Amino acid sequence: MKFKAPKWLSVAPVAAALVISLAACGGGSSQPSGTPTDALAGSDQKSLDSFTTADVTPLDKIDKSKLGLITDGTIRVGTLSDAPPNIFIDPSGKFTGYDNELLRAIGDKLGLKVEFASTDFSALLSQVGNKQFDVGSSSISTTDARRKTVGFTNGYDFGYMAVVTKSDSKITGFGDIKEGLRIGVVQGTVQDDYMTNTLKIEPVRFPDYNTVYGNVKNGQIDAWVAPSQQAEGQVKEGDNTKIAEKVVNTQNFTAYAVNKDNKPLIDALNSGLDAVIADGTWAKLTAEWYKDRPTAAEQTPQGWKPGSKAVQLPAK
Repeated sequence: MKFKAPKWLSVAPVAAALVISLAACGGGSSQPSGTPTDALAGSDQKSLDSFTTADVTPLDKIDKSKLGLITDGTIRVGTLSDAPPNIFIDPSGKFTGYDNELLRAIGDKLGLKVEFASTDFSALLSQVGNKQFDVGSSSISTTDARRKTVGFTNGYDFGYMAVVTKSDSKITGFGDIKEGLRIGVVQGTVQDDYMTNTLKIEPVRFPDYNTVYGNVKNGQIDAWVAPSQQAEGQVKEGDNTKIAEKVVNTQNFTAYAVNKDNKPLIDALNSGLDAVIADGTWAKLTAEWYKDRPTAAEQTPQGWKPGSKAVQLPAK
């Protein structure tokens, strides 16, 4: 499906040329710098709490004229088109998925229209930072390095990381990843950071999820280190592929990205997020889009919960 960007969006194309070389893409701004994120280290609740607001502004106290939106009354959102079940375009041409439907629900609480446009993940945060988009929606893990570029809402999700291989591969999980293997990642993701800065192994970088998965299927790479939600959205019966292992990652919660100087919009989105948590919409959407998370315990592992510290999930 071809996507035609709306007239308000002017984005320089991201090169989609693929170089299958472990020496390729060795530098560039997409590789995080500073303290590496060990995405498999488990939850650091104290660190997460330091970025979570104590409470939120009541919805009726939000001044929508001061949200700094590109267009008054509309949240313009950069997202991906190829990463089900979180962010993708369905056969009818609608932007959908867990992250985007949750953002629509938040927009409804705020009385704002939500308008989506497709981009590449490697460009998304800089586009939010320079106000080409009001919001970035792409299962974005809130790492310290990313906080230097953009601001974030409170968390609405956590993640798993997965290893995807061909069905007959001898790679059984993260413990088998080592120098000399061709391990694919999507450029600029937490998985790229994990491979590059934590494991100190140069990965093969790809521009999008469809491309990296295609290279697992055709044997061009040995494995893909992936967000497990996207892995589950890609791996299909008959593809001769499998999810070899998945591990929960709650070290950095998932949030929407906003220009870091636009505190009014961050505050408003936090208020809308708390509202959809309190009325049960968040839990309903989570169970709908993540079939492996039907219960409250599965939706809130390791003491993690969405939204502000004050909001309460409705009792079942």
